[in-house]
Amino acid sequence: MDPDSYLSVFSAIEVTPPSGGAILAIILAGLFLCVSAFVSASEIAYFSLSSEELHEFDDDESTTNVLVKKLLAKPEYLLATILISNNLVNVAIVILCNFFFSDILHFHSDVLDFIFQTILLTFLLLLFGEVMPKFYANQKPVNWVKRSCRGLSVLERIFSPLANLLVNSTHIVNKHIVKKSANISMNELSQALEMTQVEANDEKEMLEGIIKFGGKTVQEVMTARVDITDVEIRTDFKELLDLIIETGYSRLPVYDTTEDDIKGIIYSKDLLPYIGQDASFNWRKLMRRAYFVPETKMIDDLLEEFRTKKIHMAIVVDEFGGTSGIVTMEDILEEIVGDISDEYDEEEKNYVKIDDNTYIFEGKTLLNDFYKITGLDESEFGDKAEDAETLAGLILDIKEDFPKVKEQIDYGRCSFLVLELDKRRIGKVKVKINPTTEE
Repeated sequence: MDPDSYLSVFSAIEVTPPSGGAILAIILAGLFLCVSAFVSASEIAYFSLSSEELHEFDDDESTTNVLVKKLLAKPEYLLATILISNNLVNVAIVILCNFFFSDILHFHSDVLDFIFQTILLTFLLLLFGEVMPKFYANQKPVNWVKRSCRGLSVLERIFSPLANLLVNSTHIVNKHIVKKSANISMNELSQALEMTQVEANDEKEMLEGIIKFGGKTVQEVMTARVDITDVEIRTDFKELLDLIIETGYSRLPVYDTTEDDIKGIIYSKDLLPYIGQDASFNWRKLMRRAYFVPETKMIDDLLEEFRTKKIHMAIVVDEFGGTSGIVTMEDILEEIVGDISDEYDEEEKNYVKIDDNTYIFEGKTLLNDFYKITGLDESEFGDKAEDAETLAGLILDIKEDFPKVKEQIDYGRCSFLVLELDKRRIGKVKVKINPTTEE
C-alpha cells in the first residue's frame, strides 16, 4: 500500500474534540471494563479450585474464608450472578464506547466505521475484560478468590432477583429436557452392556447394578418383616444384651405390642458404657428415633437421605402404615457392589448346587440372585415374575395358591419341588431345570 493510500484512509476520518458527555462516557466505560475484568477473573478462579485448594478454606474460620464458603455453597447462584454482571457491564461498555467514538470520530467510510466500532471494540473488550483477567486469576486462584469474595457478595445481593429467576428457569428446563436425555442415555448404556463381551463377571454385574440402581424401589432391596430381628420394648436389659450378642447386629428396631408399632432403634454401641448394669436397667432412654420410608421410595433418593441425615437404617411401611420391613445402607450399596460381608458375618448360602441342572434354594432367595445362579432369564417366566421379588413369591404367582410339601410345580423349563413349608411360608425349594432341546 503506497503512502497516498494511507493518507486516503485517514482522510476519511474526521476527529473533533470530545464533549463533556463523551468524556464521562469513556470514564464510565473504563470503570465498567474493570468490573468486567473482575467478574471474569472471579469466574475462572472460583470454578477451577481443586479439592485440595477447597480444603484450605476449612482450616481457618476467618471472615474471608466463611464468606468464600458461603458463595461456594450455592455454585448455581454464584455463576448466575457472574454471568448477569458480566453481560450487563459488557452491554454498557459497548453503548458508552459507541457514544464516545461517534462524538469524536466521524467516518466517511462505512468500512472504517465497522472496523472501529465493532472489530476494534470487540478485540479490546475480549483482551482486557476476558482473556487477561482470566489468565491472571488462573495463576493463583486461591488468592483471587479471597480478594474477590466481598465484591461478589455485594453483586450477589444486587442481582439476587435476576439470579433466582435464572436458576429456577434452568431447573424447569432440566426437569423437562435433561431428565429425558439422561433416561435415554441409561437405556442406551444398558443395551450396550448387554451387547458387550465382558470376561470379568464381577465387573459386568457391578456395571449392571449401577445402570439399574436408579430404577429400584426400597421394596425390592429391603429385608422383609418376617426376617427382621427386633426387640420388644419391655425386654429387660440382660435379655437385650444376649440378643445382640447372639445375632451380632449393631442396630435393632424396638416395637411395642406389635411390629407395626415401632418406637425407635437401639444401637449396640450406645449400650457399651452400661454393660455392667443389672437386668432392671432402663435401656429405653438410649433409643434413637426411627426413620420411616414408604415401599415405593427410590433407593438412590434414600441413599442421599442416609448420607445427609447420617443414618444407616430405615423402617419400611406399606400403604396402610404397617411395618413392611427394614432397609439399611448396606442393602442399598449391595445393589452396586454385590454382597458385603464383614468379619462378623458367617458364610451363608441360600442355595446348594446338586448338579448342573438341579439346585436347592431358600424360598426367600431374591429373584435377581436366582437368575444369576441358574443362568435363567426373567423373560422365561413372563408376567409371573413382574410382581414377585423372591423365589417363594414366584412360586405363589405360578401356583396362584399355597403349595403343599412335596408338591411339584412345573413352569416352562423349571420344575419346583417344595421341600419345606412353615405354616404358609415356603422354606426350601428344589429346582430342576430341563435343558433346552435343539431341533
